[in-house]
Amino acid sequence: MATFNLNLDHKATKNRKYNIYVVVNIDGKRKYIKTSYQVSRISDWNPSPKGDNWIKTSEPNSKVWNAGLAKELESVKEKYRELKDDGLATSEKVKRAVAASEKTASFLDYAKKRTQEVYNAGGIRNWKKYNGFVNKLEAFQEDRTGKVRDLAFGEITPAYIAKFDAYLHTLHNERQPDEMLHPNTIEVVMKVFRTLIRRAIEVDGLMKPDKYPFLNYKFCGVKTQKDKLDMDEIEAIKALQLEEGSLLWHCRNYFLFSFYCAGIRAGDLIQLRWCNISAEGRINYQMGKNHKERDLILVPQAREILQYYHNENVKAEDYIFPLLDSRAEWAKAITQADKDKMPADLKKALFNTIGAKNALINKYLNKIAQLAGIQKKVSFHISRHSFAKVAKQKGVDNSKVKDMLAHSSLKVTETYMGSFDTKETDATLVQIFEENKPQPATTDTAALLAQLQSLRPEELAVLLAKLGK
Repeated sequence: MATFNLNLDHKATKNRKYNIYVVVNIDGKRKYIKTSYQVSRISDWNPSPKGDNWIKTSEPNSKVWNAGLAKELESVKEKYRELKDDGLATSEKVKRAVAASEKTASFLDYAKKRTQEVYNAGGIRNWKKYNGFVNKLEAFQEDRTGKVRDLAFGEITPAYIAKFDAYLHTLHNERQPDEMLHPNTIEVVMKVFRTLIRRAIEVDGLMKPDKYPFLNYKFCGVKTQKDKLDMDEIEAIKALQLEEGSLLWHCRNYFLFSFYCAGIRAGDLIQLRWCNISAEGRINYQMGKNHKERDLILVPQAREILQYYHNENVKAEDYIFPLLDSRAEWAKAITQADKDKMPADLKKALFNTIGAKNALINKYLNKIAQLAGIQKKVSFHISRHSFAKVAKQKGVDNSKVKDMLAHSSLKVTETYMGSFDTKETDATLVQIFEENKPQPATTDTAALLAQLQSLRPEELAVLLAKLGK
């Protein structure tokens, strides 16, 4: 006799998750097969469900995950039926057969599983990219009835990729429905597609290298021009008479503090704490994007802004700027190492909160730009580009600017500067089109005498006659 059930492991993983297993019981012998799914709380699990509702609706992804669990449970049963037909059905062999079949021919299943793995690992920024790709691919695979057709690895050819690329160009921007999907967004989607295919070939062996579909298929976005402010525009923002304590006033402080600190990214500034400020007047923190350390002196303009937010009651672990709730669960993670160890759900919540705060700051920065008479689209990240521009205008070497911005390569820094680092090309262009001017007479006496001596007497007489005129 064979039974198949789903069971929750009540022992938490290192990521504080609870694994879900398929329990195979054949003739009294049990084997546990781990599924692709985990829950964050034991209370989200329903041990005695009606139908396929193992995960309760308290988990936002319950509908999708229950469908996935039902599919994985059916897959185990199918392996059992195949083995039973051959007289080989034991719990151990069912488990081995399932493990072997995990190298699935379904690219959609593979992409979803990999997306879940990225999420479980806490890579929320990448997870959003992967999840966006899967959603768009599923929409592309929908038939007229709305059913999503499966996609096998063998179907992914250069022609298929070209059709998918063309489909992406027909989609509208979610945030701005009147506009089409930006070419750079399409490039991100296609890069995720390519990354998944490469991993399937190089790591998981699900596709033969000679079938690599991106070999002769190229895609690229468009180069966007980031606005940058010069010192006159920075001073215009600084000179605005704004009500102290207002949201406009705070957003200006955030922007200027970033500018005076060599372009702190929004996500890092929002999470700054007083322990990041030293008694020697320096700021030290680890960047969330690339985990690089930044250690900078606080110039007087930056120290002046900090004075608005400091009082005798502040604690070292308190946030400097009034943007995040210090009572939130994520606030307990102070260092970047602490944040890296947070559960994926908590990372996601913090990531989304920071994104919302950044959007709010950008909204008010545009109002500040209008008040200052600046005809440019100003966002928080422009503080970083503006710092690079001002530094270059002051004659700072590119490599030094790279170090201050903590870029991984000089090439990245030069993309910040390319539009205004034009002194040499300007001089060359002027020289090319400069009108011809009389060349100054040579002052090399020896050379002039040598030329005169080479003349015949009659040629010299003609020359002297002309000079006499």
